[in-house]
Amino acid sequence: MLGGMELHVLNHPLVEHKLTVLRDKNTPSSTFRELVSELVSLEAYEATRNLAVVDKPIETPVAPMVGKALAKPRPIIVPVLRAGLGMLDGMTRMLPSAEVGFLGMKRDEEHPTQQITYANRLPDDLSGRQCFLIDPMLATGGTLVAATHYLAEKGAKDVTAICIIAAPEGIKFVEDNIDPSIDFRVVVCGVDEGLNDRSYIVPGLGDAGDRLYGVVD
Repeated sequence: MLGGMELHVLNHPLVEHKLTVLRDKNTPSSTFRELVSELVSLEAYEATRNLAVVDKPIETPVAPMVGKALAKPRPIIVPVLRAGLGMLDGMTRMLPSAEVGFLGMKRDEEHPTQQITYANRLPDDLSGRQCFLIDPMLATGGTLVAATHYLAEKGAKDVTAICIIAAPEGIKFVEDNIDPSIDFRVVVCGVDEGLNDRSYIVPGLGDAGDRLYGVVD
């Protein structure tokens, strides 16, 4: 626990191996996309640990029993465009019954902790919904805070952010600025050394969106 934020860093040999290949500048986009999906599936196991469930009576081939089923309303997965789209398959593979929303945000390069919202496709009311924000990089933390508060304005009180890698500066910014009334947690594969003078994570893995989809001028 960091203040009002719960941080979970995965510690697993498979995660470390896949993350190393992901970081390699010689890894092609096709492999990069597959590795992102695989890493997110591993993260999703931890990120969904607190999913709400209800009793569900069923009959097995041998006897009746009471099992568990996901509670309603269904959880919602929200990729932060565009890089977050590369994580969507990994999440929906583990959570196929979830709904999917979209949130378009980009960093203001002149003010790295400030964000520009340019698109959204979300329900008007997220009250009672467990929300999963997916974005590969937690760099300055500005996008994550802005996106979480955007969901909170629609009634969300339970938000889990899933990122591939994070910088200590971004973690600290989120810890200091996230609304404490939100039940908020972050799951990452690794925490790197820090940010460079362009607010990029070092050693990082480069621009995740460009490596997933190519450079867009």
